[in-house]
Amino acid sequence: MGDKAHAHTGAAGRAATAGRPSSVRNVVLVGHSGSGKTTLVEALALAAGAVNRAGRVEDGATVSDYDEIEHRQQRSVQLSVVPVEWDGYKINLLDTPGYADFVGELRAGLRAADAALFIVSAAQEADAVAGATRAVWEECAAVGMPRAIVVTHLDTARTSFDEMTRICGEIFGGDDPDAVLPLYLPVLGPEGADGHAPLTGLTGLLTQRIFDYSSGERQENPPAEAQRPALQQARNRLIEGIIAESEDETLMDRYLDGAEIDIKTLVDDLERAVARGAFHPVLTAAPAAGGARQGIGTVELLDLITGGFPTPLERPLPDITPLHGASRPVLTCDPDGPLVAEVVKTASDPYVGRVSLVRVFSGTLRPDETVQVFGHGLTDPGHETRPFHEAEVRVGALSSPFGKQQRPLTACTAGDLACVAKLGSAETGDTLSDRDLPLLMDPWSTPDPLLPLAIEAHSKADEDRLSQGLARLVAEDPTMRLEQNQDTHQVVLWCLGEAHQDVALDRLRSRYGVQVDAVPHKVPLRETFAAPSTGRGRHVKQSGGHGQYAICEIDVEPLPPGSGIEFVDKVVGGAVPRQFIPSVEKGVRAQAARGVAAGHPLVDVRITLRDGKSHSVDSSDAAFQTAGALALREAAADTRIQLLEPVAEIQVLVPDDYVGPVMSDLSGRRGRVIGTEQSGPGRTLVRAEVPELEIGRYAVDLRSLSHGAGRFDRAYARHEAMPPQLAERIRGQQENNPNHS
Repeated sequence: MGDKAHAHTGAAGRAATAGRPSSVRNVVLVGHSGSGKTTLVEALALAAGAVNRAGRVEDGATVSDYDEIEHRQQRSVQLSVVPVEWDGYKINLLDTPGYADFVGELRAGLRAADAALFIVSAAQEADAVAGATRAVWEECAAVGMPRAIVVTHLDTARTSFDEMTRICGEIFGGDDPDAVLPLYLPVLGPEGADGHAPLTGLTGLLTQRIFDYSSGERQENPPAEAQRPALQQARNRLIEGIIAESEDETLMDRYLDGAEIDIKTLVDDLERAVARGAFHPVLTAAPAAGGARQGIGTVELLDLITGGFPTPLERPLPDITPLHGASRPVLTCDPDGPLVAEVVKTASDPYVGRVSLVRVFSGTLRPDETVQVFGHGLTDPGHETRPFHEAEVRVGALSSPFGKQQRPLTACTAGDLACVAKLGSAETGDTLSDRDLPLLMDPWSTPDPLLPLAIEAHSKADEDRLSQGLARLVAEDPTMRLEQNQDTHQVVLWCLGEAHQDVALDRLRSRYGVQVDAVPHKVPLRETFAAPSTGRGRHVKQSGGHGQYAICEIDVEPLPPGSGIEFVDKVVGGAVPRQFIPSVEKGVRAQAARGVAAGHPLVDVRITLRDGKSHSVDSSDAAFQTAGALALREAAADTRIQLLEPVAEIQVLVPDDYVGPVMSDLSGRRGRVIGTEQSGPGRTLVRAEVPELEIGRYAVDLRSLSHGAGRFDRAYARHEAMPPQLAERIRGQQENNPNHS
């Protein structure tokens, strides 16, 4: 790998194309924010000839020029695809955000990829392999996805490749640290005045050749005598690691007997071990300096991708379900097979409109053909039921993405990626298939957004556009959930974090022309009677002509939690005519929905109508509705009304080191820890019940508490009585706020 001459097969401004699945490599870049993923993509694009100079295509757009929001936030906020060509192969580089708020974009990248590059920064040594990155590694391991590691920022003072390799071996290697070993060692130049030695090249451990970049061009030289002892030691360990993963059981015996294993055998075994996810090579890379085209390590990394990473033919397809009585086909990554493709990302272009990034798993996608679109409702509000939807859609123009550029394509074959313009109402996660063979792919998992953002339209003009803007926003992002809360009457965007919220507001304003204001999020409280009470509702008015006359007397008693409102009729002797009993119930229930003390719905009471009076002429449905409401209010005035708050059952998954701080934090939130249990090696699941008033920002606080390594789920458990002191404080706040609900 990396030891042969290369011609630059890419061309700036031209779309990279693939004629068959075996010539495609789909690679996702994963890493902590600031680890250098986008810089590495730019360096690889430059080395492959896809751009003319670092990160820049012919018309001046950059490969990192993905979103104006990214420039303002100084971070990547969405998945971006940069296709390049190398030695006759098309490589789709999927650059993912490293910030935890945009993990949905990362999950989409994992779905579209067949292998992963984990980028770790030597300059961030303490946090280089963050908890979130480790979790993604474990996800990839669970499905056998091939992985390699790239160490960046070795050109920074006080960095060590050996130390980073040791850390990666301990964390990523698990029980087998020898499955994580370097293929190349960095070559350092003379130390400067600051004691820092610059990176000038690499030493290939298998070929024992030095690839020197100090002149601006990649040159191959033999190692100096002083370098050979350290080189031989690292080489022996690498060979032993490769042989340990070899499918040839005789290779280890031959090696132990002192036989020389030829390089071709080692390289072939290395490539097979990498492709099946059994061995994880460590490399290093640095951008090109000055006018050089090839950055340090870029050629070696491109060779690893084309030689060691699997083709789409070697990766199993996601589970597929036939629909409408179709038989279950045996599908492979065959360009001539039935069409099965998936929308992995949806974005809006100000000139083109909605653009869908599609991965074709089987068949060939062509412009102007009609396909069936089926979806689970991955972006529908709630996520719980994932409502099914379908449509027949005509495919628009196909293009190959490159930063902001869209380069036209005539077709997209199995294993490849393409952007599709105007794909109707297709959403992220939807399946495209032939009309005569409707199929549905199982959805990938997305984290549940647990940070609420309540919003209001800034003006009447914004209010008219708000609904459409929000619908488009959540159609693009499956990790964003829209809720129109019936209890608090708020429009709530549920997000993954504060940066996610900022991007949502920015996109509403810049893409859809909708200005909104963030308002405090309201938790749906309830009210109930603390003790039995009685009330009399008298609605008697005579103002000339037809009057109003209704009197009713009720008893109210509290019921167990979860009972709702129970209405009982115990009127005798016709004191309230039968036709007006439903009117009293309607008035009582309407008043209960409005609340009787602090404006929150009344629950868990039995209301018994026991007596009343009517008038033969002036009694009416409306009069008895009013009398019922007045009776309930009078009953509430004569007893103590208790505020009820919602309690959530939460499950917090954290590394063992953070269990103590998490449990202490939950106790400080008036939480009750129900129990703990081990959930895999080194991780504990903490189950607790916590009032929802206390966990509005828990998504942010847990991330800080666990250094990004913890995650949690929540589910509504019940409403229960609020502590009296807190209830009084909330009542006081609402009395001072005339707009409270």
